[in-house]
Amino acid sequence: MRRKIPDKEIQACALFGVMDRSGRRFGGDIAITAIKNMKVRGNGLGGGFAVYGIYPEYKNYYALHIMFQNASREAKAEVEDFLQDNFDVVNAEEIPTNPEANVIDPPLFWRYFVAPQKKGEEKKLSDDDYVVKKVMYINTCIEDAFVFSSGKDMGVFKGVGFPEDIADFFMLDELYKGYIWTAHSRFPTNTPGWWGGAHPFCILDWTVVHNGEISSYGTNRRFLEMYGYYCTLFTDTEVIAYAVDLLMRRQRLPIEIVAEIFASPMWDQVDHMDEKKKNLCMALRMVYAPLLINGPFTIVVAHHGEMFGLTDRIRLRPITAGEKGDLLFVSSEEAAIRAVCEPDRVWTPHGGEPVIGRLNSREGELNEV
Repeated sequence: MRRKIPDKEIQACALFGVMDRSGRRFGGDIAITAIKNMKVRGNGLGGGFAVYGIYPEYKNYYALHIMFQNASREAKAEVEDFLQDNFDVVNAEEIPTNPEANVIDPPLFWRYFVAPQKKGEEKKLSDDDYVVKKVMYINTCIEDAFVFSSGKDMGVFKGVGFPEDIADFFMLDELYKGYIWTAHSRFPTNTPGWWGGAHPFCILDWTVVHNGEISSYGTNRRFLEMYGYYCTLFTDTEVIAYAVDLLMRRQRLPIEIVAEIFASPMWDQVDHMDEKKKNLCMALRMVYAPLLINGPFTIVVAHHGEMFGLTDRIRLRPITAGEKGDLLFVSSEEAAIRAVCEPDRVWTPHGGEPVIGRLNSREGELNEV
């Protein structure tokens, strides 16, 4: 089924994240309803969701979600040969989709649950670094194939359409339950609306949804290439996912420090800080200047056990946070939070101040509704 994309004058995106800090798994209705409430912020050229805790039966395996543009069987065969050479593939299946959903020209979607099979010098790599290397190979060297999700016990589902259409296409509310859901409705400004370019962006279990425009994209991208990350999906947001993986997974920096790198305070603010704080900010600026994100932005970043929202240092893009019991919400608009519950409290974070949610229960203690 094809549909007419409505004309819009607005240039904005909508983002939403919800986390149950008790580890309770829940269906997609909250995220779908909330992001649909902000429909005016998109135009049907991109929508998507990231969900955590959805593959408990395969929780020890990397879940590779791969799209094959133009339903390319040649690309699929090449990818599967590559996976067989580099991984133990414990299950491979087409991702279930609804053929009646209101989306345009979907690619072929498959998922592969894999364990690394390292050989030679690659045995020195950690499993995560090995998977990143192989994902980068597929995305840069195999035409018409894109790995758009690569973490354990989580998945990204995205494409061209309004978010509720993408949710219907992947049957999210019928098939999946998770303890973190993030969602995005896209209004592409400088980049094309295509299935791989929709949000969220993912590497391993790190996912990012973004509202805004990154004017530092070229500098950010070149810095990340020195660490083996290559941007192939034709949108500026991709650099944030790779920067988060570099800083938080590989360099083990906490969210609070990453926020200082992405949204560094102005120099006149630094001048009025106490000596210890001033020295930290100056050191971060000197070491990580190429990862400063210039331009208006709000992001929601998630990985297993954590979710955080962050806006640029002068808050040029909106962000609102809310709580209801164990639920933490981060949203472009307060109205979206109130569309799904009557929150216990709602607040607007300062520019550059992260809103952080962390899992209360020990790893693995995730409960289903």
